[in-house]
Amino acid sequence: MSIEIEVRDPRDPDMMVILQTHLDFCMSSTPLEHVHALDVSKLTTPEITVFGGKLDGELVAVGAIRILAATHAELKSMHTLSAARGMGVGRAIVEQIEKFASERGITRLSLETGTSDAFKSARVLYQSMGFRPCQAFGKYENTEDNICMTKYFS
Repeated sequence: MSIEIEVRDPRDPDMMVILQTHLDFCMSSTPLEHVHALDVSKLTTPEITVFGGKLDGELVAVGAIRILAATHAELKSMHTLSAARGMGVGRAIVEQIEKFASERGITRLSLETGTSDAFKSARVLYQSMGFRPCQAFGKYENTEDNICMTKYFS
């Protein structure tokens, strides 16, 4: 089993399928007023870099980073297709994003995710990688439907 992570254009048709799957998942798992997933048009701004994850040559995952400030960035649009979950692709994307962030002087990486059971595996992954619950950042609010997490690194 081989995992490859690379910067990808979110407008690529294969990426658009995964991004739409992510958006559909979020909209079906969280009340609409607390869905913060971005559609493709919002992932093409200069402050966002999108990564694709391949498992044995097949694109199965997406993750993105949004630069918020000189030393703070946000992990966005993390999604692994259900057939590829548990195989390490999501972890590999987060590791690549952390490396990308660190190379740019970022020392804090934050995220927002859901609190329902549908997001449990994501929360477990983030916790296992050193992310901890934090106060809401940016335009987010911590509610019964979501939680913000952060990780400091050098």
